[in-house]
Amino acid sequence: MEKIADGFKGEKAIITPYNIRHYQEKNPITKQLYVTHIGYYPKAKNHFRERMNGTPENIFIYCKEGAGWIEYKDIKHHLHPNQAFILPANEAHAYGSGVSNPWSIYWLHFRGENVALFTSLIGRLIDLADSDKSRYGDRFLLFEEMYQNLAMGYSPENLEYTSFCLMHFLASVKYLNQYREINNVKEPDLIQKSILFMKEHLEKKITLHEIAGHVGYSKSRFSALFIEKTSYSPMSYYNQLKIQRACSFLQFSNLKIEEIAFRLGFYDPFHFSKAFKQEMEITPKEYRKRYQN
Repeated sequence: MEKIADGFKGEKAIITPYNIRHYQEKNPITKQLYVTHIGYYPKAKNHFRERMNGTPENIFIYCKEGAGWIEYKDIKHHLHPNQAFILPANEAHAYGSGVSNPWSIYWLHFRGENVALFTSLIGRLIDLADSDKSRYGDRFLLFEEMYQNLAMGYSPENLEYTSFCLMHFLASVKYLNQYREINNVKEPDLIQKSILFMKEHLEKKITLHEIAGHVGYSKSRFSALFIEKTSYSPMSYYNQLKIQRACSFLQFSNLKIEEIAFRLGFYDPFHFSKAFKQEMEITPKEYRKRYQN
């Protein structure tokens, strides 16, 4: 049984395609720990989930503001700001937001061969003590690193970087004292600049010539660099980002499937459904039924 309230203003979520998870299971870096679902629900009034058989992944819930609760092994834990809980895979649980003061939560599902490294954190309330060196903001930025890299597409580098960020994120909780160090900032490069351009034009039809021109390269040179960096052609990557945006529309909007198709520049709903299923392994209709709030 799963229940959730109507959408929360400012919510966001990414659910990775199954073919990407298959890749993550085999890649020597990502197979250690990898994200399958990730999101943020602000002021999530009436948020509620109950799963009698759990999920195939471990679930990390981090309360940023407000309050909520988690029930696991017949014990009800109350979560307040800067507290977290990791629910183990395949075990019954329930959780929900507080009534008078609904929680804002960062959450993610994760799997991997090295989950056992964090056994000490799983199945218990995690209280992150307040301090002038707490670095709560840095931890949220690290979460955004994971979210934004997945939002930029599923290139091997993005997936590998996200796995390392996940390890760092969980380590920041397990090794709390050691975590309080300075944070690094990434500078955008040529490929990142082109991907940002793609993301800004997902609801328009742009060509390879336009993308290459935006970063000051010829089509052939840019394509070669892009493939070298991401393992995908620019237009394949662009279409992958369109499917990711389609997932967001299906999950968080009431747009009809044909409206989403035309909005994202597909020839017709059939072309959209075929491309969507090829990427996500389920149809848009099935995706909406499974994941829409």
